Amino acid sequence: MDTQRPHPLVIVKLGSTFEALRARQGDFEHWIADGLGVQALPLLVVDPRRGDALPDPALVSGVVVTGSHAMVSHREPWSEATAAWLAQVVALDTPVLGICYGHQLLAHALGGEAGDHPHGAEVGTVTVSLDEAAAAADPLLNGLPARFPAHAVHWQSALRLPEGAVRLAGNEHEPIHAFRVGRHAWGVQFHPEFDADAMRGYIEMLAGELASKGADPVAMRERVVDTDAAASLLGRFARIVETRHGVA
Repeated sequence: MDTQRPHPLVIVKLGSTFEALRARQGDFEHWIADGLGVQALPLLVVDPRRGDALPDPALVSGVVVTGSHAMVSHREPWSEATAAWLAQVVALDTPVLGICYGHQLLAHALGGEAGDHPHGAEVGTVTVSLDEAAAAADPLLNGLPARFPAHAVHWQSALRLPEGAVRLAGNEHEPIHAFRVGRHAWGVQFHPEFDADAMRGYIEMLAGELASKGADPVAMRERVVDTDAAASLLGRFARIVETRHGVA
């Protein structure tokens, strides 16, 4: 390792939020960077969709993979290339956090399966329940409440986990809201980077589609609350990365 210049914590940008939200709140990578609160490591944002080269897996300190409005099952070339790269990163035991699309892509990259959720979309502030025995031994989720609110927007899901993966959290709609592979690679289906305004914004943008499926967007919006426990995962992840590199 180059002790003079720490390797970056990489945000792999695989999607963008709605333009109206981006104009007033920034985009996924900004929300994630704010939540990470990294002080001692450089942050690097790469966007494979626009042709950015993914860095050498051996030259990154950690990786966060963003959400996307795309679908993992569509197997876009940029997505499949990122999946292959993620498998290399995980093989090096480099910390990885996949969020929503990133969660599903991590499962796919390591031999699991991602696809349409059999019961349709999950949108809004939902309750996530830990598998308490698994979470108690987990470096990222240990110490979270047994049940906590989190923001979710997804039509697809990690339908099957990779061999050896540990399920960490779920709920009645989504049995795999969090999992870990190996010691330091996590996927979370919910969005720790969303604040309440972002969640309300998504409900507003999707209101017509949600109503056409029989949901009540007004009631969903009223149920949005702050999700401090879920949001804390970004900072927790950053501290894991920094500690492993001796800069915490």
